[in-house]
Amino acid sequence: MGGPNGHKVLTVPTYTLPSSHKDGARRDKVLIFFIPGNPGLIAYYQPFLNTLRALLNEAESHPSSTTSYHIHGQNLLGFTDTDHAVPFGPRPHAIPPFTLEDQITHVSSTLAGTLTAGFAKVLLIGHSVGAYIAIEAFHRHHVSRKATPSLHSAILLFPTISHIARSPNGKRLSLLADTPFLDRNAHRFARWFLLLWPSFLLYAFLRVILRLPAQGARVTTSWLKSRDGVWQALHMGKDEMRTITEERGDRWVADECREEFVERRRGEGKGRVRVVVDEGGLPHAFCLRHGEEVAGKVKEWVVDMVGGV
Repeated sequence: MGGPNGHKVLTVPTYTLPSSHKDGARRDKVLIFFIPGNPGLIAYYQPFLNTLRALLNEAESHPSSTTSYHIHGQNLLGFTDTDHAVPFGPRPHAIPPFTLEDQITHVSSTLAGTLTAGFAKVLLIGHSVGAYIAIEAFHRHHVSRKATPSLHSAILLFPTISHIARSPNGKRLSLLADTPFLDRNAHRFARWFLLLWPSFLLYAFLRVILRLPAQGARVTTSWLKSRDGVWQALHMGKDEMRTITEERGDRWVADECREEFVERRRGEGKGRVRVVVDEGGLPHAFCLRHGEEVAGKVKEWVVDMVGGV
């Protein structure tokens, strides 16, 4: 299919967990659409989504439940070599990686397509920059409600939605973007360095030294050894610094901006905006080791927002 920025978009990896009650005629069907962060690989979130599925199965099995939940997540564009036909390269002879705007356009188009047909409500869950993409999808929904009439609400996990460049990690990436030589060549240096690592050795380093779980180590190894995945992550990260200019303990969320965000939304009306600040030290990259814990919180929010028991 045709895609943004001149790319031909091929098959985008997805992860779908349908409800066992999806054919129940008396149930309201809810689509939970998950948008990953950067790197935008849905495979990172499989333990989280599997746990969320199991918890929602319990909610659906309650005698008074009138809702069935269908979970769908998909990669952001460019993070696997098989989702775009032409390898990335500089203009004018090739096509650069996907921008943040490209990702928003693709998600919005997916939501406006056949995927959401037949669902009474669509709930978005976005992690990190995925939360920003979710907000932008809602904005476009309000501009043209005919596109996704069932779009209902969203859960924003560790959202990078305000002045990301002021956060600790954002400042480091901004320094790279502000250094012309590094800005042009960082992806090449990363590619050359990673070529020195055989996949088995890189996987062992991630498992033994960094102590990543097996799933996270496999996904990271595949991403780092891909042709275009690291370039896509760097390119999009720099674009985030330029675009997300408008949250304590989160290295991708500036403390003062998060506090301002929370204060602005206090008292905006019950049922419209609810802000929960984690005080338990959950990491921004929760999907690597804390997916099950976060799934428990998300399940409660989902049931409270769109139905359940």
